[in-house]
Amino acid sequence: MADDRRDGVHRPDPRVPDAHDGPRHEFRAKGPRQPGSLTVPPTSDQRALATALAAMDDAALSELLAVRHAPPAAPWRDLYDVAAALLEPTSIARGLTALPYFPARALTRAVAEGTMVLAGDRAELVASALVDAEGRPYAAVAVSVRDREAPVERTARTDRSTTAEEDAAAAERAFTSAASLADILLRALTEPLTRIGNGALGAGDRRELVESGAVPDGDTADLLVGFAATTGLLHPEEKAWLVTPAGRSWVGSPTLERWMTAADRLREALPGGLRTPDGGWIPAALWVDAYPFDTAWPSHAGVWRARAVTWGLLTPAGGEPPWAAPLAAGAAADGPALGAFLPPEVDRVYLQNDLTAIAPGPLAPHLDVRLRSMAVRESHAQASSYRFSADTIAAAITAGETADSLRSFLSELSLTGVPQPLEYVLTRTADRHGLLRVGRDPVAGRTRVTSDDPGALETVAVDQALRALGLIRHGGALVSRVGEETVFWALADARYPVVAVDETGMPRRLDRARLAPQLPAPAALQRYADLLVRVRAGSESDDADAAWLERELDSAVRARSVVDVVVRLPDGSTRTFRLEATGLGGGRLRGRDRGADVERTLPLSSIASVHPVI
Repeated sequence: MADDRRDGVHRPDPRVPDAHDGPRHEFRAKGPRQPGSLTVPPTSDQRALATALAAMDDAALSELLAVRHAPPAAPWRDLYDVAAALLEPTSIARGLTALPYFPARALTRAVAEGTMVLAGDRAELVASALVDAEGRPYAAVAVSVRDREAPVERTARTDRSTTAEEDAAAAERAFTSAASLADILLRALTEPLTRIGNGALGAGDRRELVESGAVPDGDTADLLVGFAATTGLLHPEEKAWLVTPAGRSWVGSPTLERWMTAADRLREALPGGLRTPDGGWIPAALWVDAYPFDTAWPSHAGVWRARAVTWGLLTPAGGEPPWAAPLAAGAAADGPALGAFLPPEVDRVYLQNDLTAIAPGPLAPHLDVRLRSMAVRESHAQASSYRFSADTIAAAITAGETADSLRSFLSELSLTGVPQPLEYVLTRTADRHGLLRVGRDPVAGRTRVTSDDPGALETVAVDQALRALGLIRHGGALVSRVGEETVFWALADARYPVVAVDETGMPRRLDRARLAPQLPAPAALQRYADLLVRVRAGSESDDADAAWLERELDSAVRARSVVDVVVRLPDGSTRTFRLEATGLGGGRLRGRDRGADVERTLPLSSIASVHPVI
């Protein structure tokens, strides 16, 4: 474009068509062009990425936004806005952090050598919005990659074989960990575990688990709680770790079934960089470099490896015991192979005159869980011992047992019958229990506490520890606006002999377990549904090509960028101007020509493409 300085007026080059002249090519941001359609010239990275995003389906685009931690309420108007956000350094850093080893290595080589990523490694990088459809790294991505260390070449030993001694030790760890985790979940069923700000187990709960013998030390408690959360047996809810419905079912399963269920869940939870295409996992020696651009990954890899070791899936040296090898290959675990190493479970105990029960081996989990509802387990060895007392029997009756159900269970469980001292405690406690009855008044709808002993009601009425229940005298009973379960458990905790009853006055079981709500986290597609509708609608106008070009030029003007502008001439040829963009308005771009050192004004209708100058 010529520049006439004689009168201070900048006149356009007559060869450049006016804003209303010349053909316009059409563009739709709806996917790749069909064969034979007009080819759009190469454009800036931002526009190229916007075009690639338009070709993605909603599921793939949602996953990309989730990896980049994009806010679902982002004020983006169209895919050009999305592309601009994804090419921001912070967003690119998140994308690189989530990149597994082989795509990361391919990207690094392409950047270092100034080449394109080969087809075999290209798909994941295109889906990650790090390279274009031809495998060319976006300029902003290349800058970020150059600032990072290249992935190391994998030379680690990948031998997965184990010795007989290692197998035996791994089986012992598997058995011990399954028992310890069951103890943790049983405690969490009646009293949720504390969850502190960083998601870890509270110090008080760690100490209590160690003192009770559930775990040998605090580190093991943290590891197993994290394991349970990863496998879906525990779930975080605000400041607590709650047992999930799956966790509750898991507690009562046989030991081998417990192990296999959790092992399969752990494999499914492994990060993608540790998985193989056939559903297994890569050799443990390679886990540490699975995400080369993530500086925090080596620490995370150590946690994943510790979980696998403690569950008997790996040896400390990284070998795979025979029962875990099929899992590593993508198949089901070899349960019988592990079962051959586990001690046999028993289904009978010795009830003794000193109010104890001795199991001559590991008691079957479903029997252990019920026995522990009426007795305290005192030892955690394979030959466990349990102790009965009036309080433990009362707690069982409070939870819904009856004298007959307790007597029947213990008679079937015992190899020696029910000793007279235990029978005495059972009968005496059951006779006294139920002195207070808690139910709901069907007419008034309030909670009602009744008793055949007026003195017992009087004692409850004046108990200052129960003032929060708001119990008041009404017609020979105590009534409260507080829910019946809350009143019941408050009385039970205060050691009153209380039983819950239904509308007919018959005892009923109340479950105190507070389970995590079975609400799966919303999928990425669901979280970003509204955003995708908005940005796709904003990218589907009839003049989307011109709108995107104007957006590119506007960004260049705002940043005072130097760009190469390709202009179509009336004779069908093109001419490239290298401009420092200075203004945009009235359908024209203004900028200083870096080559001729003059101001130029170009009609937008004549601009074929624009390219940033790196």
